[in-house]
Amino acid sequence: MAFPTETVYGLGADALSADAVVRVFEVKERPRFDPLIVHVSAPDDVSALWRSIPPLAETLIERFWPGPLTLVLGKDRRVPDIVTAGLPTVAVRMPSHPVALELIGEAKRPIAAPSANRFGRTSPTHHEHVLSDLADLIEVVLAAGATTVGIESTVLSLAESPPRLLRPGGTPLEALREVVPDLEVSAPAGPSGSPGTLPKHYLPRTPLFLLEAGAPKGSGEYLERRRCGLLAFDDAWKAFGRVEILSPRGDLRQAAAEFFAALRRLDAADLAAIVAEPTPEEGLGLAIADRLRRASAGHARLSGEHVWITR
Repeated sequence: MAFPTETVYGLGADALSADAVVRVFEVKERPRFDPLIVHVSAPDDVSALWRSIPPLAETLIERFWPGPLTLVLGKDRRVPDIVTAGLPTVAVRMPSHPVALELIGEAKRPIAAPSANRFGRTSPTHHEHVLSDLADLIEVVLAAGATTVGIESTVLSLAESPPRLLRPGGTPLEALREVVPDLEVSAPAGPSGSPGTLPKHYLPRTPLFLLEAGAPKGSGEYLERRRCGLLAFDDAWKAFGRVEILSPRGDLRQAAAEFFAALRRLDAADLAAIVAEPTPEEGLGLAIADRLRRASAGHARLSGEHVWITR
């Protein structure tokens, strides 16, 4: 079953049933080494998932749940290894979308749910995206229109000291640092307890290139601007085949909410390439920049009526 959260649509299964979770991996064609996030409908539900709940976790739950923050802690033995990719930790969050909360509450079980799309591809932020990707493979989609946050949850590991940001997302780093001032943001040395941390992820089928300033350099190729689409943050560019503006007023929350939908529209426009303008790496812009880097096939620079791309 696919269902909406405030971040993206999820593909859900009973988190305490290995057989049910296997089906999620099969539908998404997801590798078993990539862990899932478990969703609960109330803070008390975490007692069935984590071995212990430290005071810092309680503080973060009180401040940020329900909402787009996932916490990683040592898992209870009841959580199947397939949910956690064999790791000793499990990632848990409480979404704020009313449909998600009602679904989990009615199920009376925690729900493991990655994004409801093919593995590694652009995340779904509308039920139509889910139907486009998975209509022939799943039986139920709870249709609720567009999601509001539009970027996956922030993932924070409390299983190490100091706590570590595993994935930027819908809860800004600045807000977390008000509670966790010593938060570590470098990548972990070993396997991550979070999804969405592979070097390549969120990929559109049309190759995407990150726009840089300056003249063309290095080995590459020219493409006509009219054959390229532009994913722009807050400015109306000219001479591209198609332009998607994330936020005309430069609002990072609006940009995050529009990001995946805009990327999907460009991907469907029969273009040779997509060029993405950088976003400010602050607030939700940090999460957008993270998705763009992982989705990127290389870099681009502008040269008159052409785009110079390097892979």
